Amino acid sequence: MVLTNYLLDYKKKTKKSAKMFKVSRKLHVNGVSHNIRFFEPYPFVVKSSKGKSLVDVDNNKYTDYWIGHWSLILGHGPKVVKESLQKQINKSWMYGTVNKQTIELSELISKAVPAAEKIRYVTSGTEATMYAVRLARSVTGRNIIAKIDGGWHGYTSDLLKSVNWPFTESESSGIINEEKIISIPYNNLEESLKILKMHAKDLAGVIVEPVLGGGGCIPATNEYLKGIQEFTQKNNSLFILDEIVTGFRFRYGCIYPTMKLDPDIVTLGKIVGGGMAIGTICGKKEIMEHADTTDKKKSERSYVGGGTFSANPASMTAGFATLNYLKSKKSTYSKINSLGEFARKELTKIFDGKVTVTGRGSMFMTHFLKDGITEVKNASDAALCDSNMLQKYHFKLIAKDGIFFLPGKLGALSEAHKKEDIKKMISASENFIG
Repeated sequence: MVLTNYLLDYKKKTKKSAKMFKVSRKLHVNGVSHNIRFFEPYPFVVKSSKGKSLVDVDNNKYTDYWIGHWSLILGHGPKVVKESLQKQINKSWMYGTVNKQTIELSELISKAVPAAEKIRYVTSGTEATMYAVRLARSVTGRNIIAKIDGGWHGYTSDLLKSVNWPFTESESSGIINEEKIISIPYNNLEESLKILKMHAKDLAGVIVEPVLGGGGCIPATNEYLKGIQEFTQKNNSLFILDEIVTGFRFRYGCIYPTMKLDPDIVTLGKIVGGGMAIGTICGKKEIMEHADTTDKKKSERSYVGGGTFSANPASMTAGFATLNYLKSKKSTYSKINSLGEFARKELTKIFDGKVTVTGRGSMFMTHFLKDGITEVKNASDAALCDSNMLQKYHFKLIAKDGIFFLPGKLGALSEAHKKEDIKKMISASENFIG
């Protein structure tokens, strides 16, 4: 079946969404409030969600693998979080002061994340990485930050470079001092070290995801991360791990202790907010104390704020309910990680050499191979795969099968998903190539 037929099917079943999205386009830039949420011909408009499912305004039901930007590890509207939020909302949802809910969540995080000797909350991952970079520059007195080709750390100007292929082009107008951001190739230690050595004298820190999220759902090798960490330690630069996607995704806590890493700063988000707005900067005490404004001159401090809604009791309550549940029911991880392994194995099998499926644990992404690419080790490999075919594949699942991947993005599993859902997705994928 050609893509034209998928479009006809989609338009036929999403007529109300089409009308509503026309209104949204009049009110919002491109109709959305996050660039990646738009897809052609228009995104369906959601009216409700529960468990593994989204329901749009036309009453179409979709099994969701986007799952709230991969943040909803317990699924949509889990009972344990909903009940906790309802109790908190009865008391109020915004104090603008210190509250016990923040302390309770931080106690959980600090025990699960060894680097979290001190914590500060913000309301997005973008803010968390922005402040992590500022801390690194403040602590070291240096200016340059190194990131990964294809690494996504939010929209902060300090890191908005070499995100999308080709990585040599500027990502946006309006950004200055781009020379203070350098990029290195993922999983290529020799080349990365060569670049880092060239900038060693002014290198404040290196920020890296242990699994490249937006760049292709690609795990880093232990050798690579250990090599980067060793360089930063010898160079008196900071080693920053962005675990906004991976924190509490594969295990209770972060992934880095299993790799025997010792980061200076760790950023968290998504899962630790339980579906509410959050960003978290965790770090070693001597580093985080640079953000203490009580006894430092302006020239000595790192001015790391939060915001009006930082550490609001609703977000703290949802985060605590989620992490407390995961702590008491760690079987959640064995279940969703095994489902992820099953998905990767079966997709690889049915596409029979036409794809490589990357990922780890409960995350996976299908890459359609072309131009001599046989494996995907970094974002450059991912960018050279057939992204148009991936878009068509995901759109077919939406239009024909009631299965939602945000087109072109990785999929993630929640506790609400079952093996039958994976089998249905595999069957629908067979029809795509059949």
